[in-house]
Amino acid sequence: MRNIAEVENFGAVDADADELLRECFQDHPAYIAAKRNKKFLILGRKGSGKTAIFKRILTERSPSEFSYGHSFDDYPWHHHDLQAQTGVPEERRYFHSWKYLTLLGLAKLLLNADQSQPWSDESFDSVQALEDFVVDSYGSRDPDVRQLFSPDKELRFKSAFKLPFVDISGERVRVKELPPHIQEVNRAIQEHVLRALNPDNSYFICFDQLDLGFIKSDPAYSQRLIGLILAARDLFLAARDRGKKLNVVVFLRDDIYQDLQFEDKNKVTENFSELVQWHESIGGLTLKGLMESRFSRVLGESSEELIPWDQVFDETREMPSRQTKYKHICDRTFLRPRDVIKFCNEVLEQYKKPVFTGSRQFDNQVVHEARSGYSDYLLNELDDEIAKHVPQYKEYLEVVKEMGALQFSLEEFRSTWGRRASVSEIDPIAALGHLFEFSVVGYLKPGGRGGGSEYVWRYRDPRARFNASSEVFRVHPGFKEALDLVRQSA
Repeated sequence: MRNIAEVENFGAVDADADELLRECFQDHPAYIAAKRNKKFLILGRKGSGKTAIFKRILTERSPSEFSYGHSFDDYPWHHHDLQAQTGVPEERRYFHSWKYLTLLGLAKLLLNADQSQPWSDESFDSVQALEDFVVDSYGSRDPDVRQLFSPDKELRFKSAFKLPFVDISGERVRVKELPPHIQEVNRAIQEHVLRALNPDNSYFICFDQLDLGFIKSDPAYSQRLIGLILAARDLFLAARDRGKKLNVVVFLRDDIYQDLQFEDKNKVTENFSELVQWHESIGGLTLKGLMESRFSRVLGESSEELIPWDQVFDETREMPSRQTKYKHICDRTFLRPRDVIKFCNEVLEQYKKPVFTGSRQFDNQVVHEARSGYSDYLLNELDDEIAKHVPQYKEYLEVVKEMGALQFSLEEFRSTWGRRASVSEIDPIAALGHLFEFSVVGYLKPGGRGGGSEYVWRYRDPRARFNASSEVFRVHPGFKEALDLVRQSA
């Protein structure tokens, strides 16, 4: 094993910047379910690894696999929103616009990437029909998806599409006039796409970064997401019925999904969704295994050398809390890859300081010293998630800081809250509910599994709901240093 001090880092917290992601990727059940066309809806907390799976599907190379990914950091939503249908149930207002976007992505794959086309006489006619439509309408076999809904674009159809409104509008329709006709347009495009898909190949259309610009109170945002989920399911099932291997994979934060309401949601959840979830030590993939793959990559003398956790962390001595270092670190994370990677990088940074060069492993002292930098990181992560949903959340945290303890009672919170004029108009119970939703606090639930009391955390159970009658609360340990809190028994 190489000297730990020679290592630069154990990876990045952001999938886009993580140079070890491809080499250390682990086959999470959610990834396998998507690749095998078992599930199309991949759910998970921010930072749980959804984007890692998204990037893995897009970057894998195979002569019989084709993928296209939509990532919406610069997508013209104002153009898409003009496609909302009227006179239909709210949850289906964007159903056909999402289906159109997906079908055009598939057409791009068939026309530009799938070298097996045309794979049959039947597919020859359909590929030709798709090419005529795409080129005549957008001027290219490979149009920019950001221009698909530009209002001044004019869609042009030839006889192969057999659209019922052709006799009225000639052979063309402007995109801004598309909504009344989009159902028939989609039906024609979908038929040609499904005929053209080679049954020996696999096709993936993936949607990520759907939480960008998310505002919980915006009904149009929820309607867009519901429309995408329903459109993905429709195409997923239509392809399965035709014996074609197509998956329209939607990556979505589980907390956002929990708040969506639409018909057949439970069927989608039970039959077509998979949760990206990591564990400390039991079931599925563990954070320890995640880090061991990274230790092996950066510390191993050869590609075959496996570096276990306790070869890097000295577990012969417990932390002062009588925990292993692994447990101590996990308790300060939201059980997300980015959190444990960040904590280990902070430990490495402390280890490299001259005062800590005596040990060949990470000891108690460097783990302890790493907590401050990690806690600041976790607080900054919280700001990214909560700020636009709870604008006054920093005032809520000031109340927590004023109490000064990891554990507190409802009475203590109410009393401290009442002394702050800046939040006097806000219900303290509602504030605790917001802090619970973002896992800043958990509440004590008497008589949990096994007969004893337990703390309920949203990050551990996305279905958990705040209990307004709770009397005892605990701040997540990861925020202890950043909020300058001390331990205190409830």
